[in-house]
Amino acid sequence: MNTRIQTPTPNLEDSLNFYKQLGFTVVSDKNPILVSDGTILIEINPNRFARAGIKLFDENWTFVLEQFKNVAPIANGHLLSDPSGTWIYLMEADQGTKLDRQIFPKSVLGNSMGVSLESIAFKDSITFYEKLGFKKEEGNLSQGWTSLKNKDGLIVTIMKDNACPHLFFNPSLTYFNGAKNEKVIETIRSLEIPITEEITYFNSEGAVDNIIIRDPGGLGFFIFND
Repeated sequence: MNTRIQTPTPNLEDSLNFYKQLGFTVVSDKNPILVSDGTILIEINPNRFARAGIKLFDENWTFVLEQFKNVAPIANGHLLSDPSGTWIYLMEADQGTKLDRQIFPKSVLGNSMGVSLESIAFKDSITFYEKLGFKKEEGNLSQGWTSLKNKDGLIVTIMKDNACPHLFFNPSLTYFNGAKNEKVIETIRSLEIPITEEITYFNSEGAVDNIIIRDPGGLGFFIFND
């Protein structure tokens, strides 16, 4: 997998400890600093100008760039923003780490379902990711969400505005664990990972069956029982 999720950090040691506690494998402890749960590859970027976003790699982005108006030059690539405000880094080199999903074990967060975004421009967001080579997988406008996947297997799920009755941070990573989610939540509590929101909205008995956490750089994680 060449696609990465970039997360900034106010303190590199704190960010590494956060991911280690959750059972992520440290793929690289030098620039770039990479961790993985076997599905998602996360780059922890201590640069003060780093922002949370999606980092894509290709040797030539000329055709893609012709389809966008607002593009900023960066070292070894280009920077643009999707309609949800999420930053997209287009890196001009096949320099992404090849991730064999079988090498690294899952984290305690469970089953990764990729990136979730909330957008007030639902159709425009879908078109944006299609221009980047993502293909529709599931969902539609009437359902209030659509999932797309790129050649590296990264899933981006776009949520329509006012579709989610809980806090939302663009971008966030999503984990779906079904009936096992309560056990996952118990494990997260035992690790003393701060919980940003305990969600009871979907539970008729008012029980906490979904939670949201954030890493030290602010990247969100939805730990849900879908």
